[in-house]
Amino acid sequence: MTTPSKGKPGARKPERVTLRTIAEHLHLTPGTVSAALNNSAAARSIPEHTKQRIVAAARELNYRPNFFARSLRLQRTYTIGVIAEEIGDAYGSMIISGIEQHLRQNNFFFLTVIHRHDKKLLQTYSQMLQSRGVEGFITVDTSITEPPALPTVAVAGHQRVAGVTNIVLDHKRAAKMALQHLQNLGHEEIAFLKGQPFSSDSTVRWNAIEEVAEELGLRIRPELTVQIEGTDSTPVIGYPVGKELLARKRPFTAVFAYNDISAIGAIWAFREAGLRVPEDVSVVGFDDIPGAAFANPSLTTVRQPLLRMGQIAAQTVIERIEKRGSDEPEIAIEPEFVVRESSGPAPGRHVPAPVATGTSKGFRVELEE
Repeated sequence: MTTPSKGKPGARKPERVTLRTIAEHLHLTPGTVSAALNNSAAARSIPEHTKQRIVAAARELNYRPNFFARSLRLQRTYTIGVIAEEIGDAYGSMIISGIEQHLRQNNFFFLTVIHRHDKKLLQTYSQMLQSRGVEGFITVDTSITEPPALPTVAVAGHQRVAGVTNIVLDHKRAAKMALQHLQNLGHEEIAFLKGQPFSSDSTVRWNAIEEVAEELGLRIRPELTVQIEGTDSTPVIGYPVGKELLARKRPFTAVFAYNDISAIGAIWAFREAGLRVPEDVSVVGFDDIPGAAFANPSLTTVRQPLLRMGQIAAQTVIERIEKRGSDEPEIAIEPEFVVRESSGPAPGRHVPAPVATGTSKGFRVELEE
């Protein structure tokens, strides 16, 4: 067994490169170097060729800024508090991934807490994050009812609260895409899986479905409407509601589910009962989580650009912290509709395939106005 070399006796440990190191290397003042590298207001008076020399020297000397010193100097932490209902579910993890990408690119950190819709825990965690110096909040699937103490962006936030910017999907357009698709395929007896009451999107999405169904002349039958229960973040959540729908022994040819995981779980229940998807029953989900394209059959669904929504949330909270741009109360996101294998003509109906564009993982259908 060999021991690691300790280097030559008397060898000096390399000194950390600081702003002063670069300043002495270029015969400039540390203040000039700091202004150029931090692109502060004082940098406007520095000639462009001098800025380029400073940046080149920092790269050559492998300069790494001291985050803690910078934070103390500017009295900032460059940290965002992310408050989510859950971190491991496909919906939340995609949004948080988008948040992380944008914050990392802009040299921000973030701390994440999970509340699982426990109001007391939510309040405690909010206070804990503030005590740790976060400069703003991003919430995911979290209901906010009171004005926050810091700039806040809510993904799937629907209540107008002072100090909060809501990132919202156009749920009416999403509902119209899904229901119009099923109607065009000849479906009239459509079943619905309603979202859990605690989920931020549930009420808004259901109201949109009711409004669109009335406009399209589709009946929403109570006996074909099933409430999703529980907090499971896997397709297991949809299996019992699929079983319940079958147990009611009311005929239906299509299902519009609250989200993809409940749609995939319901398909398990239908296939177990001997029904074929989509030959006997079509199924449409919501979200377009990564697993939707690889379900069996692949899932027709409303696509939310979850990664992009996270990036927009991170960009917005930074702009609000740094007082750049206006404090918009709402940022609307447009959905897409992706047709895959889980939807087809109603039994006994021959309907031409919709005109569509896209990739082998599904194609996007344009909404008929």
